[in-house]
Amino acid sequence: MATKKKKHGNLIITKMKRNLRLPAFRPSGKPDPKRACRMLWLDDEVLPGSNYVECVWIWPRDDQAQAQSAALPHTHDHDEVLGFFGTNPDDVYDLGGEITIFLEDEEHVITKSCLIFIPKHMKHTPLYVRKVTRPIFHFASSPAKIYDGQIA
Repeated sequence: MATKKKKHGNLIITKMKRNLRLPAFRPSGKPDPKRACRMLWLDDEVLPGSNYVECVWIWPRDDQAQAQSAALPHTHDHDEVLGFFGTNPDDVYDLGGEITIFLEDEEHVITKSCLIFIPKHMKHTPLYVRKVTRPIFHFASSPAKIYDGQIA
């Protein structure tokens, strides 16, 4: 998962975590490769001492069928940051799609590149990717060593 040829090569993560186990509020298995690609995952099991970071590409698709949430409503005992970034070089704030996320029971429609701070214990999701016209880069990060939480 990391390069080990040099003294600090283990600090460079270039492959997806093996045998990934997701919490109960996340569907198991790999995402549909026509819709998204879970690219990299970092946590204490990948590199002892590290925090949780997950990186995902969300792909454009002809089929704009009913979106399914990537997670059930849940909470964490730690803060979390979600990022969504468009890939329009002429307007980096243009998301190139539409994402709906719920924070508590409040619906937010995202059409601009953004960071979303989720304080610990805040109920969040479902999250729906409603439209994708250009690739969207998504990441999630928290100070937790292992990604976990409770269904809300």
